[in-house]
Amino acid sequence: MSKILIRGAKVLGGEPQDVLIEGSQIASVGVGLSADGAEVVEAAGKVLLPGLVDLHTHLREPGREDSETVLTGTRAAASGGYTAVFAMANTFPVADTAGVVEQVYRLGQEHGYCDVQPIGAVTVGLEGKKLAELGAMHESAAGVTVFSDDGKCVDDAVIMRRALEYVKAFGGVVAQHAQEPRLTEGAQMNEGVVSAELGLGGWPAVAEESIIARDVLLAEHVGSRVHICHLSTAGSVEIVRWAKSRGIDVTAEVTPHHLLLTDELVRSYNPVYKVNPPLRTERDVLALRAALADGTIDIVATDHAPHPHEDKDCEWAAAAMGMVGLETALSVVQETMVETGLLDWAGVAERMSFKPAEIGRAKGHGRPVSAGEPANLTLVDTAYRGSVDPAGFASRSRNTPYEGRELPGRVTHTWLRGKATLVDGKLT
Repeated sequence: MSKILIRGAKVLGGEPQDVLIEGSQIASVGVGLSADGAEVVEAAGKVLLPGLVDLHTHLREPGREDSETVLTGTRAAASGGYTAVFAMANTFPVADTAGVVEQVYRLGQEHGYCDVQPIGAVTVGLEGKKLAELGAMHESAAGVTVFSDDGKCVDDAVIMRRALEYVKAFGGVVAQHAQEPRLTEGAQMNEGVVSAELGLGGWPAVAEESIIARDVLLAEHVGSRVHICHLSTAGSVEIVRWAKSRGIDVTAEVTPHHLLLTDELVRSYNPVYKVNPPLRTERDVLALRAALADGTIDIVATDHAPHPHEDKDCEWAAAAMGMVGLETALSVVQETMVETGLLDWAGVAERMSFKPAEIGRAKGHGRPVSAGEPANLTLVDTAYRGSVDPAGFASRSRNTPYEGRELPGRVTHTWLRGKATLVDGKLT
């Protein structure tokens, strides 16, 4: 049985402790630990977190392996400190059957860089007309519990109600991409001062907010769980806050890029800033940070959306929407939430590990750093600062909005059930 002794790490940002891993589990946590024959990792000054869990990742396989595969995506995840990711259903073919979700699940198992939990489509072909095989996907080897048509909104209220009722039977959750389609026809960026000045089609905040308002009421009506993907506006925050005050079973996520970037960047016409939902205003950014801090927004999810070079190296109107995020997420959260004093590292662990694992029912993940728990762990050099260089990414795609930007923090080690997937910043 392999033994690893992590010496002097600040567990969840607290006082320095040693953590001994034996095999796939944490054997003990304390001060002055020793173990014969153990590999020693000197971690003085570094923060030890439970392995991160991303509830919103696009791995693109099957069908768009030119932008990402399960292998390259999970290598990117391990580089960013993740031990589990939930893979969205908008692949080719769509993950709307037991066969497709099992294929993605098994690819994750084969590669071994992090656990891959497929998300099933809500509707057949993401077309919004007929419910997909929700029960069959749940009962498959993949054990799907999260369902989403992400990339498209389930805009039909009757279909959304039926989905919420169906998943309630087995404790599942519907994750909604909140975008009223008629209000966003031809939209290119956030509707506001900048879109008016640039002459680009505006994407109004109400297109998101109206769907969230409808869906929390539907969730209340049928007594089911609803999760809001990539919440991006101050108004959406207020709706979710109101829903939670009524006891509605709603959770919400925010992306790292919506915590940091604003629509002012679109003035450059650089398609790397084109994303769905769009970058919003400074007021929205500050509201999202405050909501993540006070728990109105439950988690950070990357919405890692890789695209090949040709889909971004073009004029704005023709460019694909999306950004890669797995390898920079923790650094952005450190800058926007920790260094601003809005969260401590225990709060980061809650929002990037404990809570997303709970929402997605990810067994063995989001567990305390204590004896007897699975050794899914991430070690972070929080004192590090460096410029983002996408040439060094493990992801197959390079569409990051942070190229050349200095960000704090660097994941040095990641362990998946005691097996090192990242050592000294290098993939094993």
